[in-house]
Parts: sequence; structure tokens; C-alpha cells
Amino acid sequence: MIKLCVAFGGRSSEYEVSCNSAYSVIKNIDKTKYLTLLVGITKEGVWYRYTGSIEKIKDGSWCEEKDSLTPCRLPQSYGDHALYTDNERLPIDVFFPVMHGANCEDGTLQGALTLCGIPFVGSGCAASAVAMDKAFTKQIVRKAGIPQAEELVFTRRELMTDMHSALTAVGEKFTFPVFVKPANAGSSVGVSKVSSEHELEAALIAAAECDSKVMVEEFVSGGEFEVAVIGNESPVASCVGEIVPGSEFYDYNTKYIGNTASYYIPARISAEVSDKIREYAVKIFSVLGCRGLARVDFFSDGKKIIFNEINTLPGFTPISMYPKLQINGGLTYSQLIDRLIELAQEKE
Repeated sequence: MIKLCVAFGGRSSEYEVSCNSAYSVIKNIDKTKYLTLLVGITKEGVWYRYTGSIEKIKDGSWCEEKDSLTPCRLPQSYGDHALYTDNERLPIDVFFPVMHGANCEDGTLQGALTLCGIPFVGSGCAASAVAMDKAFTKQIVRKAGIPQAEELVFTRRELMTDMHSALTAVGEKFTFPVFVKPANAGSSVGVSKVSSEHELEAALIAAAECDSKVMVEEFVSGGEFEVAVIGNESPVASCVGEIVPGSEFYDYNTKYIGNTASYYIPARISAEVSDKIREYAVKIFSVLGCRGLARVDFFSDGKKIIFNEINTLPGFTPISMYPKLQINGGLTYSQLIDRLIELAQEKE
């Protein structure tokens, strides 16, 4: 049997999403194929082996179960495929980080696992870091000739020392509304749709609280579409899914708390537009050097297609589009997990 380590939580603004995703993954793991080791990482970044109820993972209360927690750590030597407690070596074959956001999806964790030589699900250190940073991603995708929204990027220090110049630059480049985003965050955390210049400063400050780099992006009208890509050297795109937020935009509340969004799989677009979106998704996945999986998001008015962003460790909650799209393509949830683990074990 394959010894599988599933990690969740993490020092990230997407901690709760990770716990919900991990619950869904753990519940659907084929227990005849895998011996599963659960590792929870607290909001403070402390690692624990967790042996309690998975229901406690779903609601985030796992870290309150003191009798089910044992501090653990990664090995100190390359090629030692295990986790360690003070009293035990716990062998693992594959590490599945069901984790999102900073310190989890941004190459930090991937770098640590690479130093140990432990195979893991998802992209490597460089691709994870670049894809997590929306500003870096835009530069590479623009070089690849894929249409996207125009942007301005400011550092937190620039905003703190000369907010007036930032406000002026935005006013000169864009007409409202605009989107303000932390460059390194997911699940729409810290994202604001700004309808007038009077709202802009507060939105910039809010985004800067989430990240040291802030991006202001032109507003793009059109529907929201997502593609689930899977593979390594020969990635394959799912059908295109469509999201109708039922709110101002597809924000954190709409994604994970409210119940206003509608989903259409396949999307209500022409075959020509759908094929082009899927082609773009695979190209973006490849030029960024991604592996395993990614969800690639776009806007379209039915004719023009605009790249929005890529997520190298997309959500796996019950309402998440990545598993929905793969399941629509014929995989069961358990088969999807199997495939991702197989891809993690392939040599680069």
C-alpha cells in the first residue's frame, strides 16, 4: 500500500478553505490503496500528526483535540521519505498538500519537500512561486501572447510612503470600476471591486494588509469561466465550467460562505470559444512549468477571451470547480486522487 501524507491548515489566510478541502479529500481516499497519515499545520505554523476525527478537520477544531496531536517535522536528510515525531519515524511515499495561499501554495512548502526529496502532489517550487504571484504570472502569460487585463502594481512601502502618487497613477490609467488585489493571495481574499476614486485608497490599504505587493487591474466585463488542467509533460484540459456569482463578483463569501453562485458544466458558450479557452489553459500551465494540477480562470463575453489567474493547488471543497470539472469528465473523486498521486510519483 502507498503511504500517503495529507497535510492541511497552514499559516495562510486560506486556512479554513484548506481544512474544508482536506476533509473532502480524506473522505474520498481509497482506503484499500493507501495508508494515510494526517498532518495538520496550525495558523501559527506548528506541525502536528493528527489522529482524531476527520469531522474536526472540516470545522477547523482539530487543533483543540490535544490527545490527538503529536508534534512532527520533516526529515533533515535528502532521500529520507518520512516525517518524524520525537519518538517515531513515519515513512511516507507521497505528500499531498491540500493547502492554499501563502506558505502553502507559493513554493515555500514545495521547496522544503524538494530539499527532502519527498514526492508531492502539484507543481514544483519555481512554478508554484510564480503562479502564486499574479504580477509575475501576468508578465509570463503576456510574453506567451495570451490576452489579459491591464494592470498597475504597487509595493506596500510605495503605498505607505506616497499614496497620492498611486491614486493619481490609477486615475490616469483606468476608468472605474477597477479591481484591487493582493498579488499573492487566493480565494479572493483582500480583493475589492472599486467603483469610484473615493473607494480606492481604502481598497489599496486592505489589499496591502494581505500582501506586500498590490495589483490594480482594469475591469473586464463578461462571464467567469474555469478549466481544470491535469498532467505533467502532456497536460489535459477539462471541459470549461461557468460561474454566475449572484453577487458583485465571485468573492470569498460567494465561494465559501454564501449560497448565491450558480454553476454550469459545461459552460454556456460556443464550441469555438470553449476550445480556445481550453487551449489557452494548457498553454499557460505549460509555460509556467506547472505539474500535476491547476485551475485556470478566464473572463469572456462569448467572443473575446481574457485570462484572469491560475491556481496550482485549487480548492477541493464540495463546491469547488476543480473536482467538479474532473468528475464531469468521467473520473470519480477517488480516481482523481489516484491520478494526482500517480503524477506526483512520475520523475521530471
